[in-house]
Amino acid sequence: MVESINGFSRSDLEGSASGQSLDGSFRKSSSVISARSVSSITASSKSLPTSRRVLKALKDYGKKLVNLELFKQSLEDWILENFHADSGNDQSLRSPFSIDELRKLDLALEGVLFQQLCRMPCLPYASDDAKEDKYFAIEDFLHTIVNGLWRTFWRKSGPLPFFLSCPCHPGSKFYAVQKAISRGRLEELCGLALMSKTGSDPQVHWGQVVELALFRSDILSDNELKLSASCISDALFYGLHILIARSLSKLKTISHDSVFILVFDSKFGGVVKLGGDLSTLEVKSTNPYQSVIEWIKCHAEVRVSTVDRVWNKLGNANWGDLGTLQVLLATFYSIVRWNGPPRKSIASLASDHIRRLQKRRIECCLSENENALVPFQQMEHQGENIELNQIDDPSRKQASRLKLRQGEILMLDDQQQGHKCFQIRDSLIGENYFLYNAVSLDCPTELLTLYIGAHPRRLEPSWEDMSLWYQVQRQTKVLNILKQHGVASKYLPEIVASGRILHSGPCNKQSPGGCCDHPWCGTPILVTSPVGKQLSFIVAQDGSFSSEEAVRCCRDCLLALQNAAMAGVQHGDICPENIICVVDSQGPRNRFWYVPISWGRAVIEDRDSPGINLQFSSSHALQHGKLCPSSDAESLIYLLFFLSGGTMQQQDSIESALQWRERSWAKRLIQQQLSEVSALLKAFADYVDSLCGTPYPVDYDIWLKRLNRAVDGSADRGKMVEELSYTLRLKDVAESSGAAGGGI
Repeated sequence: MVESINGFSRSDLEGSASGQSLDGSFRKSSSVISARSVSSITASSKSLPTSRRVLKALKDYGKKLVNLELFKQSLEDWILENFHADSGNDQSLRSPFSIDELRKLDLALEGVLFQQLCRMPCLPYASDDAKEDKYFAIEDFLHTIVNGLWRTFWRKSGPLPFFLSCPCHPGSKFYAVQKAISRGRLEELCGLALMSKTGSDPQVHWGQVVELALFRSDILSDNELKLSASCISDALFYGLHILIARSLSKLKTISHDSVFILVFDSKFGGVVKLGGDLSTLEVKSTNPYQSVIEWIKCHAEVRVSTVDRVWNKLGNANWGDLGTLQVLLATFYSIVRWNGPPRKSIASLASDHIRRLQKRRIECCLSENENALVPFQQMEHQGENIELNQIDDPSRKQASRLKLRQGEILMLDDQQQGHKCFQIRDSLIGENYFLYNAVSLDCPTELLTLYIGAHPRRLEPSWEDMSLWYQVQRQTKVLNILKQHGVASKYLPEIVASGRILHSGPCNKQSPGGCCDHPWCGTPILVTSPVGKQLSFIVAQDGSFSSEEAVRCCRDCLLALQNAAMAGVQHGDICPENIICVVDSQGPRNRFWYVPISWGRAVIEDRDSPGINLQFSSSHALQHGKLCPSSDAESLIYLLFFLSGGTMQQQDSIESALQWRERSWAKRLIQQQLSEVSALLKAFADYVDSLCGTPYPVDYDIWLKRLNRAVDGSADRGKMVEELSYTLRLKDVAESSGAAGGGI
């Protein structure tokens, strides 16, 4: 398991020591953000000098170190020696980031919109008069990065806790770009600083600098993709002043010991990192320049990234390319040092890449199938021999399914309720076009789920159509059994209507239960409520569940499974696609609950076979094709593991799936992951582990009592409601069915 620090994955915090470096190595290996530095986000670093004498000396150094040229002359030879050293030499400058870190960030930011509106004027014919536009472009570029990272990893709404401002030199005032231009100070600006909105003091101080971006006319070294020695010197000069300012700042909620300096021209960009303990700086020296140079050479950590293209020839940022990713990652780590670990880690968002890839493949398949649609026609075969390619004809498969559009109205012949009409609102992306959101024309305000099955004459040619049979005909049977046994709960789907489609025009079917040649005639329909978002969609869109969401999901699913067990029904196919999150539109805004849907693979008798899912099916189901009493609970544990950010490896066989389960339970990887979310879920996983494969049923009562207490503070309230509902339903069935009710 990946160790976590205050909920922040260590794999996200480790530096380039864990992967291949973009350059050589310089000094000993250490992480970009170590465990010590993460803890120091909420407490000032203990290694920093605290005595008044040392603070006074640092303040004097900050005032005396104003000659940038003298600083560069003293340091340039050392930079050239290390910067141009062989990459195999331990004394060469090293990149702050590994390629693995950048790749992981690239995957995590898939689907995140970064839109720079102010283009960078970097065309060959751009004149010096475009410097104003360049500063506006840099400002917009950095704002886009900070806003995108903050909304993706920390908070989706609320004010942004940062702003951008321009300094002229160390110790100078800060100006907004527009104000600097209006005052004629544009030529004096050295770049832009990302500032933290801290306290109520209207004055902006250097101790508030989160990250600094220097802007130069050319940052390349002899036309090579390396930062020039002059640019590195500039970055170290300003980085040193920022570290000193942080040490003198009254803000004690930050990590002081390192800073990222971004270096740009109108085409390229790079990153310099300066870190170190200022308590090792010799403050008694009469020559402050010599003292800080020795500190940088002997005690500081200096890392320099490669230089890569940031803006293309049209002035648009190359989002997702190496140069921009380095800037993104430097800014991410800078925010972490000021505001603490994010709510969503890079690793958790990067793990969603597989699900997004699967969704894209499904969309491509659907698009391909849509282009292959042909008008319905009756298939006729000459003789008894049928070639295989005739059976697998994609047009034949598509003809057996209905693809409905928004606004279309279906008339349903329900044997118990008569004719009912439903209007299609939208379709839900899945492996088949069989699931829709619809409304009844009798009650157009309530959204319903509408399943469309396969035409009864065309079930045999395709396993795809058999899956529709399970979703419609078999699920209708299971939900009716639950209804007949008096099992009703808001945590279970409820049948609104079921029957066959009535098509327009003449119908020449020979019997009431038959069908004519019309492609819609006799197609089975199932309409259920409630409607919600599938968990697979929620995780792909919003990332892993919080502790509260995961515990509530566990409680709600156990309530549904307990109610179904009262009627002798097991779900048999618990997975993210078959659990929905329902939002109460009439109640409080944040009121929601979870409902297991798709009961078509439910197990009622011993001969029934559950659905087989290599990622979420129980071990007993994979081995024997049957369920044991705890199989649904075991699948629920795998679901919770997935929802909490656990890595679900893609399995290609039942053997590999069983090996993953055996290894994960033996090493307690599942319990370790759930323990990061909730101690109660970890305890429930331990309990289910003891039941796996045994004939012992799950003790729903004791676990629902604990989960109810965790969810709403009441140990018995949820149970009382469910038991009352169940008792009333049993009474109604007994009164209406006579002796039949007693046999339930």
